[in-house]
Amino acid sequence: MPVFINADDVKNNLSWSELCEAFHEGHQAPQADIDDILFKQGDNAVLNRAAWIKGKGIGVKTATVFPNNANRTPALLNVQAVFTLFDDENGQPLAFIDGNLVTKWKTAGDSVFAAKLLARPDSKVLTIIGAGAVASSMIDAYRAVFPQLEKVQIWNRTFAKAQTLATEKNAIAIESLPEALSNADIASSSTMSTASFIKGEWIKAGTHVDLIGAYRPDMREADDALIAKSHIFVDSRSTAIHDIGELAMPIENGVIKEEDVIADFYQLCNNQQGRKSETEITLFKNGGGAHLDLMTALYIMHKAEK
Repeated sequence: MPVFINADDVKNNLSWSELCEAFHEGHQAPQADIDDILFKQGDNAVLNRAAWIKGKGIGVKTATVFPNNANRTPALLNVQAVFTLFDDENGQPLAFIDGNLVTKWKTAGDSVFAAKLLARPDSKVLTIIGAGAVASSMIDAYRAVFPQLEKVQIWNRTFAKAQTLATEKNAIAIESLPEALSNADIASSSTMSTASFIKGEWIKAGTHVDLIGAYRPDMREADDALIAKSHIFVDSRSTAIHDIGELAMPIENGVIKEEDVIADFYQLCNNQQGRKSETEITLFKNGGGAHLDLMTALYIMHKAEK
């Protein structure tokens, strides 16, 4: 019988570094088959994201997005999800996993794994843009994988929210975005912006830029100047380039070409070089494909079994 795994079952057993290892192993397996199905009624939506990795497993994450749930009495989560994991050989369901747990670890793990591959190992200053749940997870993930970090800075459009998160995470809230970025070794952004606001002129040589927020064709966080002067990487060419505005808009406008995307995880985990110098700016677009949900779910089930 399949088991149900919730956050409390594994909250003391999961490790960001171990998840990075699971991602590396997963990307050395055959490339995943993936597909999405999205239904919308007004502002509400249901999304099915499916992935099949031969020899590893089959997974489907079903998520509902109801933006007005926070205004209900009692309030409900805007995003609710469940992940179903199936055996790759016989199709049997193995586990039902809290989908929000999978998403949390997949999203932050995706970005910190990229930083492990692309950021300078001696990075000391991390700037977090945004102050929501993803930003909180990003701080935990980066501190775990980059234990040499000396300073974590937080910027948010609403400064009070940055101050609240900074207090919770023993970090520093900064009101000026140019200041927060100009001294960063790693900059990680998770906002809902539809207009580019991270300017290339603020990013110093050698910085690793991690872009998480944009997930629709009309969304982006980095401006053309930053895109143009960066060495660009993605988690998956099939999910992060054409369907998300972050790279699709600059490609459409002739700022860059698709060939300017140097590599994705499948290439980086199979001997393609990432960062080549201490001075280059590496830019990573987190597209968060369904195969990463599946790799995360397999890792969670493995830890739950223990």
